[in-house]
Amino acid sequence: MDMQAEPATQLPSVDGPVIYLAHMAEKPSSFTFPQPPGVPMSNIVTESHTVAIHDMRPIAGDLSLDREGFELIRCPTQQHDFYDEDELRRVCYPETERAVLAATGAKRVVIFDHTLRKRQWDGEDRMPGVPRQPVARIHGDYTENSGPQRVRDVMGDEAEELLKHRFAIVNLWRPITGPLLDAPLALCHAQTVADADWVTHDLVYRDRVGEIYALTYNPSHMWFYAPAMNTDEALLLKCFDSARDGRARFMPHTSFEDPTAPADKLPRESIELRMLVFF
Repeated sequence: MDMQAEPATQLPSVDGPVIYLAHMAEKPSSFTFPQPPGVPMSNIVTESHTVAIHDMRPIAGDLSLDREGFELIRCPTQQHDFYDEDELRRVCYPETERAVLAATGAKRVVIFDHTLRKRQWDGEDRMPGVPRQPVARIHGDYTENSGPQRVRDVMGDEAEELLKHRFAIVNLWRPITGPLLDAPLALCHAQTVADADWVTHDLVYRDRVGEIYALTYNPSHMWFYAPAMNTDEALLLKCFDSARDGRARFMPHTSFEDPTAPADKLPRESIELRMLVFF
């Protein structure tokens, strides 16, 4: 399996700002619920870097979840109202499962949650009364520890047997309105990320502490995006893979502000569905 990074220098690109974790002496942590006045939501120190973010469309047919860690697929949907929870589970969930089974060759896909995001220009993510906002800091959704823990959380009595075999955690992300010009996703080629670039980051919930990855800057990182996505398109993001054979295991991603987008662009609306993928 060829896991070398494909050259991107000939692809169209935009120079966009992305937010990395600065090197810190203490472990990064963030609260996921409001704190009392004067208590910061996070101890994270960030730094912005302007990087070339390459248009993936010319090479979309060659992208691989196992090499780059992401794919752009055509994924028409019969979903009419993405804010209708019952319809999502009746229509969108089965569509998504079929699409991911076809893309991965997996034996089983289990969707365990979804998140709707609706940009509010003056809104802050995870605040009461504010829709979930685009995430503007580079992250990986799962770590070496939290990936298997998600299987235990979701699969109950089946978990330990399933953990004996290869599994992955994959997100399917699509715009709800398009073409999407506001806060598109920037995806980092997984093979350009060194192990030392990852930093474990605690997410503190009311009843537990979760774990994700933050990313420190490395000039070797190679970034991609799919400009002007429509609702019949989707990005597949590999967030975790238990295999240790050289394929992509974790893939950094973030929203970014496209400097070529018009000032009167529609605010982003998107949905991401998260799933366990068993082989």
